[in-house]
Amino acid sequence: MTKFPTRVKEKVDSIAAIAEDLPCVVIIHTPLLETVYMSPRGLEQLGMKLEELQMMTAQQYHERFFNPEDAKEYVPKLKSLMESNSDSHVSFFQQVRVNADSDWTWHISSMKILMRDEAGNPELLITIAFPVESINHVTPKVSRLLEENDFLRKHYTEFSKLGKREIDVLRLLARGHSSAKIAEELFISVATVETHRKNIRSKLNANSIFELVQYAHAFDLI
Repeated sequence: MTKFPTRVKEKVDSIAAIAEDLPCVVIIHTPLLETVYMSPRGLEQLGMKLEELQMMTAQQYHERFFNPEDAKEYVPKLKSLMESNSDSHVSFFQQVRVNADSDWTWHISSMKILMRDEAGNPELLITIAFPVESINHVTPKVSRLLEENDFLRKHYTEFSKLGKREIDVLRLLARGHSSAKIAEELFISVATVETHRKNIRSKLNANSIFELVQYAHAFDLI
């Protein structure tokens, strides 16, 4: 931290003085998302020393510990926060892992501008992060939403192949309607419904009603 002026060091020290007592991981970044400080709880989880993190570039840090698929969603939000230079905060989900052999674990994080330079521009950002598993009363619901989000991202290309009528049929199939019932509701013949069902399974590469229901949930059809 020798590259930072005294007032920045003092600000970081004031956060560090209480961070270990907080039930979360606290991270302080530069506007380039380089790590300035991480609380002991976070360092223990990553198996790293603060000096090691400080020596990593932002790219090295994020490529090593974070899922790039999540970054596509939250990085634009972080850039918008810094560009607006407001006192608001941005919350987002992200997957973290210690190394390539470990499993991803979901965290919910919230970031805001902690300090501005003499020109009024963002100088430090602060993030607090909680593992989703620790939020016991919402874990099942959050986990389901995250699983659906993962499914949506992985299967968006397949879903985009469906036409409007095929989506209508998929919605009703996922609700448990028979071909006859679907034909009645959509004012089409049973044979046409069967053709749509065949095309839907082919386009989605789905072999069971369970897989079709997964698509319906992930893409908000039911």
